[in-house]
Amino acid sequence: MDASRLARHVAESDRLTPRRVAAGLAVLAGVFAVLISTVVFPYRSINHDEGVYLQQAAMLLEGQLTIDPPVDGSLRPWFFVAGDGGLYPKYAPVPAAIFAVGRALGEATLALGAVAAATVALTYATVTEAFEPRVGVVAAALLLATPLFLVQASVFLGYLPTLALLLAFAWAYLRADRTGDHRWAALAGAAVGLAFFARPFTAVLFAAPFVCHALWTTWVGGRPAIRRQLVTAALGLAGVATALGYNWLMTGAPLRFPYQVFGPRDGPGFGTRALLGHEVVYDLELAVESAGVALSTYVFRWSVAAPLGVLLAAIGLGLVLRRRRSVEPRALVLAGLFASIPIGQLAFWGTYNAIGRLDAPGFGLIGHLGPFYHLGLILPTAAFAALALVRGGEWLWPRLVDLDSRSAKAGAFAALVVAGGLGGVLAATAVADPVEQNLAVTDEYETAYEPIEAAGFDRALVFLPTPYGDWLAHPFQYLRNDPDFDGDVIYAQDRRVFAVVEALPDRTLYRYAYRGDWFAPDGDPVTPTLRRLEHVAGERVRLETRAGVPPETVAVAATLETGSGRRVAVPLDPSDGAVHLSLLVDGDVARLEAPDGSAVQTVPVSRNETLDLTVYVDTGGLDSFEYDLELPVRNENGTVRAITPRMGLCRAADQCDDGAAYVPGAHGPDVELETHLEATDS
Repeated sequence: MDASRLARHVAESDRLTPRRVAAGLAVLAGVFAVLISTVVFPYRSINHDEGVYLQQAAMLLEGQLTIDPPVDGSLRPWFFVAGDGGLYPKYAPVPAAIFAVGRALGEATLALGAVAAATVALTYATVTEAFEPRVGVVAAALLLATPLFLVQASVFLGYLPTLALLLAFAWAYLRADRTGDHRWAALAGAAVGLAFFARPFTAVLFAAPFVCHALWTTWVGGRPAIRRQLVTAALGLAGVATALGYNWLMTGAPLRFPYQVFGPRDGPGFGTRALLGHEVVYDLELAVESAGVALSTYVFRWSVAAPLGVLLAAIGLGLVLRRRRSVEPRALVLAGLFASIPIGQLAFWGTYNAIGRLDAPGFGLIGHLGPFYHLGLILPTAAFAALALVRGGEWLWPRLVDLDSRSAKAGAFAALVVAGGLGGVLAATAVADPVEQNLAVTDEYETAYEPIEAAGFDRALVFLPTPYGDWLAHPFQYLRNDPDFDGDVIYAQDRRVFAVVEALPDRTLYRYAYRGDWFAPDGDPVTPTLRRLEHVAGERVRLETRAGVPPETVAVAATLETGSGRRVAVPLDPSDGAVHLSLLVDGDVARLEAPDGSAVQTVPVSRNETLDLTVYVDTGGLDSFEYDLELPVRNENGTVRAITPRMGLCRAADQCDDGAAYVPGAHGPDVELETHLEATDS
């Protein structure tokens, strides 16, 4: 059988129709999404918003739009807003509802697989409507090989679910435009309305070219087109009304979105933009610079077979625009996304934040998760690159078949194989790079969470540090509470500890801490520790401390400071290789004393505070350090209560933060810290 007959046989075969191939690609995309999520992101990504969506999904499964923690402040999750009816997320519930379906079926990652499969299938359907099935199936294949798609398909963020809704809108809109069927017009309106509910700004930018097309068709199409577009508009506006109704329920004002309550200057627009103390004057110059970094990152790293895919898309777009007198308006709608998304995103400072550092974008969110605010570009890129490949194949195939000599055919075939292999290598490399980078982050997370996973909690209360502010799940998004705060383990901020213990009684207490940078650019993981805590109460509370000192130590001094700023100090003798001291809290007085009673200092304490005890070890050089102990105490009705102190080791005064925990065995010989807490009555 010669080549032409073989090609005709394949084309006529019922087994390899474009629709079936696209279905296979969609299934493969779902499998990849679940696999990557499980292997690469088992502890979630560096974008802590994943924890917000998963927390919201758990709430929806319990029939809750809000949560009501038993303690104000100490149990507040990241990106949750305090309202009259409780805490609610800054995000709309649409993506979380999709994730909740997967969780209801047994595993949330099933929802990721479904969204990924739907995105590929809808890409095929949309591009088929704009061009033809062959272009559609190639576009689906190109999308599947796009790193930005694969990574976003594997994380619990709202960008790809919203894009899937927008693809459903695009497909239904173009189908309604071709068939005149109002049912497809209704589906288009419902999909874009739901997308607006999910991410309003994203939906508006994506829908803009379609709105332009709708206005044009109503102008040239007469009453049938007007009626069809009115159906789409009505359902779309119903989605907008739903979003505004949700705003009214949550914030008390239809036009006030939850994200605006959380950060009043965190929306689209220019001027001073701010979020939780991070503030910048976001002008057009900064917007253009940020957009340039994001788009170049997409072209040269995150697009399909970067940068070959974008180059092919440019060729495909050129093929469409070359036909000036017969340009297909439906194809121009997809081309319009190349303009509406980048230009519209200029007005949102989120692109700048996602980059982190404009001179080193690889260290920001964009370096690990791609330019996700420009995710919609993967559709026109895949569509027009597929068009270029199909049209190129149409031009090349007859010439290849008509070649006379066997050697010429072999040479042409070899050139095609080399070109295809090069594209495959570029695609594989483009996918492997972000996967490898995120795997390195996962290795860090695995080390950091090891004590938590090994603990086997049962009715536990675990206090967590707050390196990024007074939030849970930021950065520890892997550690989340059930919506009813009644799971086997409850996580709380390591603050207001007595209020938390009183509100959550009869639980075993732990404190999680770590040493190092939580997310270090050099890839060094933190050194974690999980310590079981004692909660004692009596007329007096005594903390006995033993601190090891190196042989070269020349002096040691202990300092006690109260929350009001009162401070006392005692010298200690380092001659035995360790120092001992005792801190006694008796009523409203704290007494710091050396073991032989040679040095005693007293200081008044308030009813509820944290006593800061430091032991400075002077070695006479740059390796001097201090032990830092923070003892929470409470004096009420003649009873003193205390909880095992936080323990740190600081190499410099400006390095004594949440990443400076004392970890037994992690500081070398002669550096060790032991404490014993007990309560006594007279």
